Amino acid sequence: MADDSKTPPPAKTSQVVHIDEMYGDWFLDYASYVILERAVPHINDGLKPVQRRILHSMREMEDGRYNKVANIVGNTMKYHPHGDASIGDALIQLGQKDLLIDAQGNWGNTLTGDSAAAPRYIEARLSKFALEVVFNPKTTEWALSYDGRNQEPVTQPVKFPLVLAQGVEGIAVGLSTRILPHNFLELIDASIAVLRNKPFEIFPDFPFGGIADFSDYQDGKRGGRVRVRARIEKVRKTLVKIIEIPYGTNTTSLIDSILAANDKNKIKISRVEDNTSENAEILVHLPSGSEPDTAIKGLYAFTDCEVSIAPNACVITEDAPAFLGVSDILKICAEQTKELLRRELEIRLGELREKWHFSSLEKIFIENRIYRDIEECETWEAVLQAIDTGLEPHKKKLLREVTEDDLIRLTEIKIKRISKFDSSKADELIRGLEEEIEEVENHLAHLTQYAVNWFKRLRKKYGEGRERRTEISTFDRIIASKVAIANETLYVNRKEGFAGYGMKKEEEVSKCSSIDDIIVFRGDGSMIVSKVQDKAFVGKNITHIEVFDKAAPTTYSMIYRDGKNGPYYAKKFQISGVTREKEYPLTKSKEAGKVLYFAANKDPNYNDQVTIYLHPSCSARKKKLVFDFADIDLKSRGAGGNIVTKYPVSRVSRLAKGVKSEPEEDGPQQDELPLDNKDS
Repeated sequence: MADDSKTPPPAKTSQVVHIDEMYGDWFLDYASYVILERAVPHINDGLKPVQRRILHSMREMEDGRYNKVANIVGNTMKYHPHGDASIGDALIQLGQKDLLIDAQGNWGNTLTGDSAAAPRYIEARLSKFALEVVFNPKTTEWALSYDGRNQEPVTQPVKFPLVLAQGVEGIAVGLSTRILPHNFLELIDASIAVLRNKPFEIFPDFPFGGIADFSDYQDGKRGGRVRVRARIEKVRKTLVKIIEIPYGTNTTSLIDSILAANDKNKIKISRVEDNTSENAEILVHLPSGSEPDTAIKGLYAFTDCEVSIAPNACVITEDAPAFLGVSDILKICAEQTKELLRRELEIRLGELREKWHFSSLEKIFIENRIYRDIEECETWEAVLQAIDTGLEPHKKKLLREVTEDDLIRLTEIKIKRISKFDSSKADELIRGLEEEIEEVENHLAHLTQYAVNWFKRLRKKYGEGRERRTEISTFDRIIASKVAIANETLYVNRKEGFAGYGMKKEEEVSKCSSIDDIIVFRGDGSMIVSKVQDKAFVGKNITHIEVFDKAAPTTYSMIYRDGKNGPYYAKKFQISGVTREKEYPLTKSKEAGKVLYFAANKDPNYNDQVTIYLHPSCSARKKKLVFDFADIDLKSRGAGGNIVTKYPVSRVSRLAKGVKSEPEEDGPQQDELPLDNKDS
């Protein structure tokens, strides 16, 4: 029989895993990793992890001589868990900034865009500036490397606003950073101003010079904008020379943009010569009859001779990304430098006091022959006790209590040193230590001034040849349509509704450029603005077409019938803001009307006079009316206009200026509205 006392095992319960939550966690982990460990610099040292590990590896290998870049890359792989290519690229970029790394060999050319030689052919070592400013093992916080075999710095104790001096770019998950490089000397002056609680202002300075407009810089925060122009000189009427190029470009890409603009007929050039060596020199030859000033404006408008840069200062602080202004970053860096200097002074003071303490103990131990008291001692404890007893009368002269370690160190003094001990030299050493202790204590008491002097010394020692290269200026935006070359002809087929510069057999309208907009008015009382093309359909029954220039608006005069059987209106208007390729009605109602008269005048003070001929079969006694557009106000495009007549109109003709036409009969007819400027 079965044992009923045994209970069956509990049923297994299945665990539900939600895929969206699982992937959400994975995405957050990946995003955090990319932000914190790859793309964004830390505010403490201004370095990305790969840059920090490269510098740490180079410091580990530092012996004053150059090392092969391939060897540096290999050694860095102990700390950076990525491929050698990413480490090599980061090292090349650091070397090209000419601040932390002393490079030897072909490291490429950021001016021309040439790439560096292979890592096995080029060498590098840390610069003197880097050795002085970046490293200090005593003030460095250390952590285990990714495999646990080595120690690496959490951040380097950098005593300089490095992130602002070098600039940095990075793209992470959901955010990016772009801090523009600033001038070395100006950063030092601004840091001193921070320490002295004085106002300051800093702007980027680019390695290739150029001219920059920082009026919308917004302290380097998101939403700001910097416009940078090349420096262009007029050599003669048919030749201009580019001698400085904008940040983010090189001579190769700049020349490509010039040739592309020429191919698209946006500018006209004969040829381009690149004579760049140490400095940029691009010769742009112009066709005969060209105006250099117009050509320069065209280069700024249609090529990379002017670029717009969007800064976005994002750094890691307190293990999270933060969007700060460059002024805030500088303040944090200046205060951090002051704190690091304080820690260095305190460490140095402790070392000096320890050295003074033991030097004094040694002097007392030898001069008072305390070492003889231990000759009869039989145990180690007795030896230490004898020394301690001998020191007892002199302990009040010392800076701190005597420890067991001090007693042990005294027993390790060699007989040879005791026999050659010179009391006067010992006193001189102690006095020197006391003077140095007093100096360090004075620095700590006046820490701000000490930090200011630190920055001044950096300026004097490393500031030569680092003057500002980019000229700070303001300049107006160049409207492309105003400098575009009108090297095309606009044609139109009014009946079929096509327009463009490729319709050579159709009616010629005017000269235009390939980037112009055209405005088209149709017989049904509608209009449209569109980009000029080789050939495009713009609507049938075209009444008027011209190149659209909203900077110099045209005054349009129009008489139309509203709807199929509505009254006749007159309106005078200008076109300002419109959306390209959107149709706009010019009539009062939405129903299509009929345009009987349309005129375009560039002179806003000129007003047309027209004769309106009513239909012969209408009941109006006056079959001919004179209308002067000077009698109505200038309205917007959407205004309906003024009623001219309710009677059917057969035609409208324009009067020559100064000619008057009298109506056929005097006096207004009953039920006919006078032309009284009353806006409907």
